[in-house]
Amino acid sequence: MSRRTLLRAGLGGAILIPAGTALAACSSGTPSGSSGSSGSGLAVKRPRLTHGVATGDPRANGTLVWARSDTPATMIVETAATESFSGARTVRGPQLTPATDGTGRVRITGLEAGQTVHYRVTLEGENGARSEPVTGVFTTVPTAPRDVHFLWSGDVVGQGWGINRDGGMAVWGAMADKRPDFFLHSGDAIYADNPVTAEQKQNDGRTYRSVTAPGKDQVAQTLDQFRGNYQYNLSDAHYLRFNSTVPQIIQWDDHEVLNNWFPGENLTGQDRKGYTETDVDVLAGRAYQAWSEWQPVDPREAKAGRVYRTISYGPLLDVFVLDMRSYKDRNPDAWATTDDEGILGREQERWLIDGLKNSKATWKVVANDLPLGIVVPDSLSDPKQGPKSMEAVAQGEGGAPLGREIALSRILSAVKEVRNIAFLTADVHYTAAISYAPERAAFTDFTPFWEFVSGPLNAGAFPQSPLDGTFGARYEFVHAPEKANTSPAEGFQHFGDVTINAQTRALTVSLCDATGKSLWSKELPAA
Repeated sequence: MSRRTLLRAGLGGAILIPAGTALAACSSGTPSGSSGSSGSGLAVKRPRLTHGVATGDPRANGTLVWARSDTPATMIVETAATESFSGARTVRGPQLTPATDGTGRVRITGLEAGQTVHYRVTLEGENGARSEPVTGVFTTVPTAPRDVHFLWSGDVVGQGWGINRDGGMAVWGAMADKRPDFFLHSGDAIYADNPVTAEQKQNDGRTYRSVTAPGKDQVAQTLDQFRGNYQYNLSDAHYLRFNSTVPQIIQWDDHEVLNNWFPGENLTGQDRKGYTETDVDVLAGRAYQAWSEWQPVDPREAKAGRVYRTISYGPLLDVFVLDMRSYKDRNPDAWATTDDEGILGREQERWLIDGLKNSKATWKVVANDLPLGIVVPDSLSDPKQGPKSMEAVAQGEGGAPLGREIALSRILSAVKEVRNIAFLTADVHYTAAISYAPERAAFTDFTPFWEFVSGPLNAGAFPQSPLDGTFGARYEFVHAPEKANTSPAEGFQHFGDVTINAQTRALTVSLCDATGKSLWSKELPAA
């Protein structure tokens, strides 16, 4: 891919777009970009692509293409083998309207497997006027054995650390420069509960200066406020360039709604500043709608029309994208001796077990948005819910499985004959490699496996947390700060880099810093 292609792919991302202004998207009564001619001497309004383009959930014959318009318009996508777009195929997509905040996507099909594809998105307004095009590139999934290369990470614009006025979110540019086949986003794509202010003190005494916008000046409770968080992130030039050139597989975690949420939770009595809506299910419903609008995903293609799904990436890789939010039990139930739903719910649990058993791919990567063995406490202010509460799977006891560990023990036991499973997560804001072995564990009915942790991607970094011994977890590598909430400008931002060699079938994981430098690497031979 040429430098010219990369520059064109970032069209619209060379400046910081005022994110808050995008809340008026698709309003036909406001100006919408440059003018054209109607042929009668009258100026006509042209629609405008406001937040670049993106692709997601790739397949062998194509991918989803996402875009957003500032006025009602039809989305048109052209695909070609070269950036000259000679012999391009044209697909007319949906009309982008205020009902979805101007966003939309179309699944492109009929392409050849394992090929680099250039794409170009144009909007056609109701008056026939067309927008300036925005270009990008993606690779279709191979059907024959071929080297696979992908990245993963999570946690974007957290703890009030916004887009840096002195360079933006440069980590996204470093990831784009790696030119991976795809990116696995492990969740916390926004921090709906973390407003961004103009300045914030770092641990080293310096001042961090953030881009501000109306979409990020309060906690998100309304649908438009949740939408505003995505609009803010996509006002960063590095993020826009990344989106246009790297297909994504995206899940969600807690901060798409609010910190450590679980179904049925009520905020009454909790110290949640700024919240007037106390029913978390109401907030989660609005957050899910914004997530499904602003990401290159199509929930109709997922199990139960929600988040969890399988992405098959050729004969070497299947990716199992989990939803550890929508079905989890209450955080205070971490010490329960029985479980009804666990962390995934019974239907998703059975889907995962069956999928792993039936997978024909060499490697089975499980994208778990919450870590398995890291102890992640949840501090609740409501005394009625008890003093003990845990956010993730583990609770630190180290003995027989309790709470959500019971469901995990069922899964690990059921798939112990399945080889080549690796778990990838984020959430805890440092990077680490964790091995799990039955000879060190209280529960022993499983095959040894690895869990790799990455993040954050422009959020506060935190010291390492303790591990639970129930499944014999042990840190093999950790890169984390000594002080809590270390700013993105102070380092400790991370992403993971994964390759699968087509000849040896070995999977190699490299844990990288924000510049793309590998801090630690591990090759796992295929069984």
